[in-house]
Amino acid sequence: MQSTSVAKRWQVPFFAIWTGQAFSMIGSRLVQFALVWWLTRETGSGTILATATLVAVLPSIVLGPFAGALVDRWNRRRVMMVADGFVAVVSAGLVYLFWSGSLAVWHIYVAMLARSLGEAFHWPAMQASTSLMVPEKHLSRVAGINQTMQGALNIVGPPLGAIAISVLPLHSVMAIDVGTAAMAILPLLFIAIPQPRRATGEGAGGRPATVWQDFSAGLRYAWGWPGLVAVLVMCMIINFVVNPGFALMPLLITAHFGGGALELGWLESAWGVGMLAGGLLLSVWGGFKRRVYTSLSAMVVGGIGTAVVGLAPSDGFPLALGGMFVAGAMNPLINGPLFAILQSTVAPDMQGRIFTLVLSLASAMMPLSLAIAGPVADVVGVQPWYVFGGSVFALAGIGSFFVRPLVNLEQNGHAVAAASRTAAATSAGE
Repeated sequence: MQSTSVAKRWQVPFFAIWTGQAFSMIGSRLVQFALVWWLTRETGSGTILATATLVAVLPSIVLGPFAGALVDRWNRRRVMMVADGFVAVVSAGLVYLFWSGSLAVWHIYVAMLARSLGEAFHWPAMQASTSLMVPEKHLSRVAGINQTMQGALNIVGPPLGAIAISVLPLHSVMAIDVGTAAMAILPLLFIAIPQPRRATGEGAGGRPATVWQDFSAGLRYAWGWPGLVAVLVMCMIINFVVNPGFALMPLLITAHFGGGALELGWLESAWGVGMLAGGLLLSVWGGFKRRVYTSLSAMVVGGIGTAVVGLAPSDGFPLALGGMFVAGAMNPLINGPLFAILQSTVAPDMQGRIFTLVLSLASAMMPLSLAIAGPVADVVGVQPWYVFGGSVFALAGIGSFFVRPLVNLEQNGHAVAAASRTAAATSAGE
């Protein structure tokens, strides 16, 4: 819902910010690769790697909704600048630790936690700002461009990271991230981002609403939109059944296909190439007129692709590559239209809370699903989990066509936003 006017010449300011953020993401991928490689080389411990992964997702799970409430209160341009600057300071600290040779495992944990904390504020601020800078009719295409960039990073990120750590000392790799963060901040210094008109509300005694009250208002907003509740439940189920397979992909390669690092790289690249192709398709096509149909159809095809990976015989690695490509291609076609719907229908002063709520609930499934999938894979292997996860994925897509609140997500979203504005106006007038 774009209650704030969008500039007619929106492309230059938006893509100037977008380009800076893209460079920052490249730097972050290099740092992520370097840190994981350092942990692998220095410890060789799967437990330490798993702990690092858990530490990296904790802020989005625990603090995400509250971060969203703060993002909706604060100037979003400043939030992104501070978040990028905070990540740069963390990377600068890693520069010193690597340079001095005093780095310890706990330093990596702290750095990953801090970087994830910055991202917990940055991501919703960028998503919420997009709907205020981009005309509604172009949101799906911009989402496709974003997914294309993610796919490209999935393809080139690991090779770039490998090249960087092979030709540069690790403290220099960390310094690259400081530079790319500065590139992200630079356009934000000169480009204004429209701010939504905020319906602040009041707490007890006529005092301004607290962060907790804002958070509660976000929950009530989501609960009052049955279609969004259906999306949240669907995201939780899909993340629970699908994510473990991807986390256990190295075991699929070694135990089932009898491959090594090369085959793992090929399978990961198939996903990245698929994301790139799907993102390009969405950015050119824009999806069906009824955007939710694009997402639900892609869920069915993506689930089939995921199941094919698990059904591939031990000598059928090319078949697994094809299934992974299809699953990757469907990812932008699922996420892009859904985010475009939320950006165009959720009240601008609520978007930070809603986006972080979606991310937090989806991420919350990861620790639980990994705790279950690991022992299951030890008993029956990894490939049954791909078949199970892909089947549930596809069936959820098919079944969603018969869930009216989900099918009518966009239309009902406008009604919920209008009701929210009316309630806020009534409250303000009393």
